[in-house]
Amino acid sequence: MTTDSEAMRRMLDTGALTSGLGERMGIEVTEVSAERVVGRMPVKDNLQPFGLLHGGASCVLAESLGSIGSTAHAAQFGRVAVGIEINATHHRSATDGYVTGVATPVHLGRTLATWDITITDDGGRKVCTSRLTCMLREMPAK
Repeated sequence: MTTDSEAMRRMLDTGALTSGLGERMGIEVTEVSAERVVGRMPVKDNLQPFGLLHGGASCVLAESLGSIGSTAHAAQFGRVAVGIEINATHHRSATDGYVTGVATPVHLGRTLATWDITITDDGGRKVCTSRLTCMLREMPAK
């Protein structure tokens, strides 16, 4: 499988894949391919009222990384990726520093892409595991 890494880099550089909610949450994408996506997010400012990393923030990180990987895969077919299902299991809390997510594909087809995303804290401890499925659709007409 090949990926147009220059096209992905341009999309990342313009913010097309990380703007909006991901940008407001401080998500930084550090590695992108159709086989693996890595990113991190600060815990600070993404807390629930008890001072712990908000579970929804973990889901945003997971969906962001899986969607970027699905987009990289879908681009090979002239398609776009849209999320259709996500689940998450929260294993432990995080209260400071960063959490890092690593997304790896479970299935990369022509119509669906499914990713496992593991989120760890600065100590390498598993904070959350998530699974995301994206539908790969035809590129909308401009």
